[in-house]
Amino acid sequence: MKRKSKVLNDEKFTKKRRLEEVKEEEDGREDHGTSFNDHSTSPSGLGDIGVIESITIKNFMCHHLLGPFQFGPNVNFIVGNNGSGKSAILTALIVGLGGKATITNRGASLKGFVKNGESTADVTVKLRNRGPDAYKGDVYGECISIEQRISSDGVRTCRLKSKTGHLVSNKKDELTAILDHFNIQVDNPVSILNQEMSKQFLHSKSEADKYKFFMKATLLEQMKRDYIHIKQTKAVTREQVERQEECLKDLKQEFLQKKERYENLSSVGKMKETLEELKKMMAWCLVGLSLVVSHSPFCLVWAKSKPFKSVGNSSKNCINSFLQENNMVISPLFCYFQVREKERLVQQLQEQIDAEERNHKHEENLQLCQNKVTVAEKTLQEIQSRLHSRKEEEESLSEDCRKIKEEVKSKNKAQKEQEVVYFRAVNKLKQSEKEQSLLHERIHKVKNIGSENKKAEAEHTKRLQKISSLRTQLEKHETQCTALNQEIKDRQQALFKGKEELDKLRLEEKNIQVSMEAKLKRKNQLLASRSNKLKRFGDNMPDLLDTIDKAYIQGRFTKKPLGPIGACINLKDPALAVAVESCLRSFMKTFCCDNYKDEAVLQDLMSRYFSKGNRPQIIVSPFSGSVYRVQGRGVNHPEYPSVLDSLSIANPVITNCLIDMRGIESILIIKEKDAARRVMQQGRPPRNCREAFTVEGDQVYPNRYYTPDFSMAKYLGGDLETEIRMVESELENYKAQLSRFQLHLSSVNEDIQRMEAKLHSTIMTLKKTLATVNQVKAGVTELENVEEEQTDDISTLEEVAQENQQRIDGEKETVEEAKEELEEHKRTTKEVDCQYVDVRNRIEQLAEETEPLKEEQGKAEAQCSKLERSLKILEKKLMDHQDNMQAMRSDLALKEEEVTEFVAKAKEISPERQQVERQQVERSARSIDVEITRLRRKISVQESSHGDHEQVVREYAEALANYRDKSNQVRDLKKFIDRLDNIMSDRQTRYKIMRRSLSVRCKLYFNNFLIKMNCCGSMMFDHSSETLSISVKPPGRENDSMSDMRSLSGGERSFSTVCFILSLWEITESPFRCLDEFDVYMDMHNRRISLDLLLELSERQHLRQFFFITPLSTR
Repeated sequence: MKRKSKVLNDEKFTKKRRLEEVKEEEDGREDHGTSFNDHSTSPSGLGDIGVIESITIKNFMCHHLLGPFQFGPNVNFIVGNNGSGKSAILTALIVGLGGKATITNRGASLKGFVKNGESTADVTVKLRNRGPDAYKGDVYGECISIEQRISSDGVRTCRLKSKTGHLVSNKKDELTAILDHFNIQVDNPVSILNQEMSKQFLHSKSEADKYKFFMKATLLEQMKRDYIHIKQTKAVTREQVERQEECLKDLKQEFLQKKERYENLSSVGKMKETLEELKKMMAWCLVGLSLVVSHSPFCLVWAKSKPFKSVGNSSKNCINSFLQENNMVISPLFCYFQVREKERLVQQLQEQIDAEERNHKHEENLQLCQNKVTVAEKTLQEIQSRLHSRKEEEESLSEDCRKIKEEVKSKNKAQKEQEVVYFRAVNKLKQSEKEQSLLHERIHKVKNIGSENKKAEAEHTKRLQKISSLRTQLEKHETQCTALNQEIKDRQQALFKGKEELDKLRLEEKNIQVSMEAKLKRKNQLLASRSNKLKRFGDNMPDLLDTIDKAYIQGRFTKKPLGPIGACINLKDPALAVAVESCLRSFMKTFCCDNYKDEAVLQDLMSRYFSKGNRPQIIVSPFSGSVYRVQGRGVNHPEYPSVLDSLSIANPVITNCLIDMRGIESILIIKEKDAARRVMQQGRPPRNCREAFTVEGDQVYPNRYYTPDFSMAKYLGGDLETEIRMVESELENYKAQLSRFQLHLSSVNEDIQRMEAKLHSTIMTLKKTLATVNQVKAGVTELENVEEEQTDDISTLEEVAQENQQRIDGEKETVEEAKEELEEHKRTTKEVDCQYVDVRNRIEQLAEETEPLKEEQGKAEAQCSKLERSLKILEKKLMDHQDNMQAMRSDLALKEEEVTEFVAKAKEISPERQQVERQQVERSARSIDVEITRLRRKISVQESSHGDHEQVVREYAEALANYRDKSNQVRDLKKFIDRLDNIMSDRQTRYKIMRRSLSVRCKLYFNNFLIKMNCCGSMMFDHSSETLSISVKPPGRENDSMSDMRSLSGGERSFSTVCFILSLWEITESPFRCLDEFDVYMDMHNRRISLDLLLELSERQHLRQFFFITPLSTR
């Protein structure tokens, strides 16, 4: 596509030349009839990213080769007859940007786009990538080239290249990232609207379909789907939290049981310590005790004696043993010792019960806590009541604010309309006053002309002669301008051809330089490989292999990686080097790893020597010690060997890798081309044979034949010196070619400079001639205007002046009325604004007052919760206290029964109680013995019920950790769900606001566009039922009840579609927009209006790129 020339000429000539250039370019294309017009804006406003620079298609649909089509940065018209390839370009754009076949409405599968008889189709799309927002500008440069190849079986491969042609990536994720960065939505009908989508929209009877179209175009549908997915995920998470809470209850119960066992176990340790202390006390108490009892039954003597032998028995047994050893008789007084001990215990227990009954601390604390809870709940209710009242007031004020805001909008609108009326009236008054002033001057001049008639006749004759002379000069200069224009056109064409030839020469020079650099690099590799054959695979390959050996010795690899594969294979026949290398070209520098851990280490080592895009390939597969058995699936030909048979490979891992990745067991090597064609293509190929290679490296399939782009083996070559000599010879040839091209370039460049100088000189001459023409025309016009002045009737002029004065007086009254009405509008608008400001201030004041109340509410709720927990604790303590009192009363009753029993026994021995000295010693010994017995029994029971100490501690720690972890998880999930609820509520509100805003803007733009066609219409959105109704009434049918789009003519429907699409363009963002056959059903009037609307929009959105496809001419 040709760019507009910068020659300064009239608009008509520029358009004519551009159309002629387009026509010339059409003749050079394969499919005639398709043209491209570029209506670009100034270069200062061009988009920097996402703009389509060019499209090239090969074997695509029914076209062998189209392009490359160079597009302008703003407006592009694709014009041509049906079948000329217009829609193929649009389809190629969708496919090239990764779109599915169903989006194009041209087929159900990509394989349908491959031309009949061809195996693959290629689509190349180049995107602009400039400026600070460029995507990976240091990698791709100023242009990203997207190359899509589609095979006949529907498989698509993508290659992303930089401006220099370097392959950057072949992953779909990278293409998706590029489209997201440029905000390109291939499946969005607003970005690319094809014929079928337009027809479906025009003839759709469903209002829901139109609403879906609007939602999809504005990406609201995607947002809605995302919100629904978030809600579903939140519901699932909430269910999980509820299940976790149930599990948490069980964990808490288990934890409390473990805790109780742990606490009881710790109490057992304390009881053991107490038991040891009591044993020591009992021992010292019995050391100094000996009873000396006389024959008198009522005499008891205390004396020192030897200690008891059996400290562990009860006091009674100890004393009995002591008395028996000393041949003594038990005194009746001993029974009274027991009675006195029991009575003392009963008295102590009774005193404890009395003290506990007098202690009302628990009841008082409980009552105090209940009072605090009542006060806190009352305070909380008051705060909630105040909050509720403020919330109701805020809701009421919000409704008032909304109404006042709408009133403000209506008042402002009315004020602006009145301002328009006022200023129109003022302008009209000024125009009338100006006309009146000119009319008075005319009257005055006419009155003065009468006395100068004779003089005027002489001047009239002189002016006619001067006009005749000027017209003769004008004809001469115009003839000269025509000749200069033709000369400029010829020189421009010659200059264009010269520049085109210069560009071709520079491109060829660049290609030669690139080839020279490649050959020079190859020569250096060959020279280096004299000492080290591994340098054939790259200058850094020996260093990489040394690093791999060191890493393997250090133990970083599980198994040492193998590679490069080209260095691990040998040829049985050196003459087959080109054939084998052509077969294994992509695997010659490949490495093999046993596992992904080794692959990650190898990637790290490669990064030291190779850049990210130039690293050797790594194949990960478990190493095997034996070669696969391929007898059943390998090719076996009596005359020609397979690639596997032609290679000598020592390591079975390399053999297995090539079998897996390349299938070398099923590829034949046939030296002669004719024999290869005969074996593979004339008749049925050999069994298990997929393809074959010739000695020159040609690749032969049953239905196609490929020739390699090299003639010598790069990695497997045998004669190194011969290859070096051939490379040096090719370098000399390239140098000679480069020298010739540089001489030719210098000559062409000098010719271009001379042509530019001549063209500039001719343009300057044309400018001077045009300036002279304009001066002569101005002189002729001035003289002719003087001739047109004639004497008018003074009375007529005065009558017109009087009528003008009356009209001016009426317009002054109109201006005064409009001014008064405008002042009234301003006053009412100011009052409503004041009301709105007052309401907004009150709402803000309520919001400020609500925040402290919410904080107080939170504190009050926390205080109530805290007091309720304290109340439950105090109630539990009170119940424990009452249970303890009941237990003590039961124990007291048992003790009293024992006292009564011992008193009865004592009275049988002696009716009177005896007084004993140092009773405290005996009482202490007996109480210690009772306590020791009780502790031993309790310790035995606790140990038998709780088990091993270490196991109990471990189980308690595990239960505590599990309970805490699960509690934290549940708490975090609850917080997340609560926060998500708040976020989703806010986002839903914003979503509805944005949806309402987009629909309102779309309606306004739609009505504005219809007004330009003198139509009236409406667009009604119903978001609750998700419907969109569009009604259009053409001129003259305003009162017609049938206003649906189906009642319109084809052209009117097409125009309505254009208006709707333009409305969506105004409210959406995309670097480029495409319309396919938008004007096919329009008459010339509607088409002219549509084109004006489109060009007007393109001028406003000068950073966007537009494609308009039409079968009609743009002339």
